[in-house]
Amino acid sequence: MTMTMRRRALLGTALAAGLAAPALAQSYPTRPVRLVVPYPPGGATDITARLLAQELSQSLGQSFAVENRGGGASVTGTQAIATAAADGHTLGVIDSAFVVNPGLLGSRLPYDTRRDFSFVSLLVRSPLVLVVPANAPWQDAAALVRDAKAKPNEMTFGSAGNGTAVHMAGEQFRLAADFTFLHVPYRGGGPMITDLIAGRVHMAFGTIPAMAEHVRGGRLRALAITGATRSALLPEVPSMAEAGFPQVNAALLNALIGPAGLPEPVVTRLAEAARRAIASPATRARLTELGFDTVGSTPEEARTGLLAEIAQWDQVIRAGDIKVD
Repeated sequence: MTMTMRRRALLGTALAAGLAAPALAQSYPTRPVRLVVPYPPGGATDITARLLAQELSQSLGQSFAVENRGGGASVTGTQAIATAAADGHTLGVIDSAFVVNPGLLGSRLPYDTRRDFSFVSLLVRSPLVLVVPANAPWQDAAALVRDAKAKPNEMTFGSAGNGTAVHMAGEQFRLAADFTFLHVPYRGGGPMITDLIAGRVHMAFGTIPAMAEHVRGGRLRALAITGATRSALLPEVPSMAEAGFPQVNAALLNALIGPAGLPEPVVTRLAEAARRAIASPATRARLTELGFDTVGSTPEEARTGLLAEIAQWDQVIRAGDIKVD
């Protein structure tokens, strides 16, 4: 084949691909789509996924059905996303475990979190709240830190379990403020809140909806909200940035992902549809009740944001020498 013929062939291939991309985007999806949630039904991630599925089913003309694949600290369901065909008909909604597990589990993960997924859209984020028992002496985060520094390893920090998002928030706070505590991991948030209210642990982080009821009821005192801004659900509580700890930005998140290699037109179409979905008034109102701030990012923003989260938590896990069985 002459050089001219090669150039013509390459040009023809490029033109065909250019023409095929819009057609692929317009025809997708061609059959029902599985939306894998790596948790049992009923949790915040499951609710977010079902709200998203309902909106996507209406806007894209095919059924989006949530499939719950719990187990293994979200690894089982996440692996099902990684190993699916890269045609856009199996997707997943993941949460903070997705960005924490690479640092916690490392080579024990059956997939490479950075390379084995297509990042479609960061859907929502939810800050966390630092709380103490209502009869505790601390009125703000700075006072808590001063006492903790005066009593190394005497202060107890409760969490919903080793390696959970609320545990990571506590470790981030400890490192940022340069103090020590005794970590007390519980088997879930319920028992931890019970002991916190009773004063059997000194402090904890939690989701704002779960803690707001106890704060308003006078059973807990909220000291600070993670991140730079206050929460509309607890507007009287300062942010961690206002409290003097801007590095403490831990938040829950949900994102839409797929297996690596999803065609770019499909990713773009999905991201646009997801952005419209979470911006719909009914969906946005329900997500706000769950304490989430809607985001609806582009694929590039999702990729950049999730990779930054992975790097951030890997650093916290290494600095804190955090281990899980």
